Amino acid sequence: MSKQPLLGLVPIGKFVFSHEDAMRYKAQIQELLTGMGVRYVDLDEVIPDGMVRSQTDVEPVVEFLKSQKVDCIFMPHCNFGTEGAVGMIARKMGVPTLLWGPRDEAPKPDGSRYRDSLCGLFASSKVLHKLKVPFTYIENCRVGDLQFTEGIDNFLRAANVASAFHTGMRIGHIGQRIDFFWTTIVNESELLERFNIEILPIDMVTFIRQAREHAKENYDKYAVEASNLRKTMEIINLDDEKLMHILAVRDGMLKLAEDEKLDGLALQDFDSLVDEFGAYCFLANSMVSDTIPVSCESDIHGAVSTIMLHRAGYGTKPVFLSDITIRHPEDDNGVLLWHAGAPLSMCKPGCKVKIGHHWILPSPVSGMPHFPLHDGNITVIRFDGDGGEYALAIGEGESMTGPDTLNNYVWMKLDNWRRWERILIEGPFIHHTAMAYGNYRKVFEEACKYIPGLTPVVLNID
Repeated sequence: MSKQPLLGLVPIGKFVFSHEDAMRYKAQIQELLTGMGVRYVDLDEVIPDGMVRSQTDVEPVVEFLKSQKVDCIFMPHCNFGTEGAVGMIARKMGVPTLLWGPRDEAPKPDGSRYRDSLCGLFASSKVLHKLKVPFTYIENCRVGDLQFTEGIDNFLRAANVASAFHTGMRIGHIGQRIDFFWTTIVNESELLERFNIEILPIDMVTFIRQAREHAKENYDKYAVEASNLRKTMEIINLDDEKLMHILAVRDGMLKLAEDEKLDGLALQDFDSLVDEFGAYCFLANSMVSDTIPVSCESDIHGAVSTIMLHRAGYGTKPVFLSDITIRHPEDDNGVLLWHAGAPLSMCKPGCKVKIGHHWILPSPVSGMPHFPLHDGNITVIRFDGDGGEYALAIGEGESMTGPDTLNNYVWMKLDNWRRWERILIEGPFIHHTAMAYGNYRKVFEEACKYIPGLTPVVLNID
């Protein structure tokens, strides 16, 4: 899956001010990036001192960075700024661009100054505006400030999100849209043309046939796994044959993802799988989504949302396509995030996973996972659109105490539910939101700068 993007470090200087001081800051930045574990390439073997100081540096720098296939560039202004070179490099590269400069010290006793980094940033930012180059800016601060390291981290995560749209996003859709879910009708052609999102249709009949064959061929292995699962989970009214078919569905999804190089999956969920296997297969979703994002109910926009959130966590944080459902019975700013098929790693410590009946639909069929999710800070996003206009709803909250319910859920505390409710209702969003643990709001605000045609809609007040 996704990994940290490759950063091109492009230190900016100028023929005026102290070159020695600029080199000192360049070395400090290199040391900090290395300490943060950032994957980066510098210009030390490309131009003198590895620092851009003239517009003649543009061509060799661009040629080198493209040969290294960098995903984004960082242009720290180490003593002032060669704004023409900044603008041309950024425009020719066409990748997410980060601007920053160190906070300038007081003038020397004689009144002279080592640098005017902030002044140079004003010039360079104007040129980027003139050339219509989007960029991210970290406010003027010192190298050791938390603001600086957090800014770099947010930028890299934003670049990783945006790169999914630049290199292409590939979603496997198993089955077809469920007839009565009109909310999940999407314009597949528009997604491909505008956002480089490819939907791979996977025939449900073929998928079911392969799952049956796989279960038969691997009977002994699945029998052992089913027996072990009964020791760790409470499994109700689900015989071994049905459980083994669920495990085969899991492996079928994982194999598809690997063979077809998929970024995520969208699954019909019912009724085909339920009718064929006599069980709900949401346990398969729970198992797969710890590895690759899974969107239930054929929600393609939901799949896009989960992939984006997965990339914000560099593919290491599982994502759950939850429903925003009911409000907290006692807290006006609390809401229930709920659905089925949450990653098993999200299970609240001390709670046992229960596999049982669908409590909403009256049926003796089993296979639905029931467990509460663990506590923590939460980010939710929803990619959606109608009529050619697309937006990304972005919100942050934190877990809170609340009544027990069924399936997979966590109560989330927000800053102002009335604002969230009105924005989500007035659209173009639906109730399915990708959720993950962590704070990624600023990441997505920046990422939208690099995804043409996608407008960020922040749900939080500040």
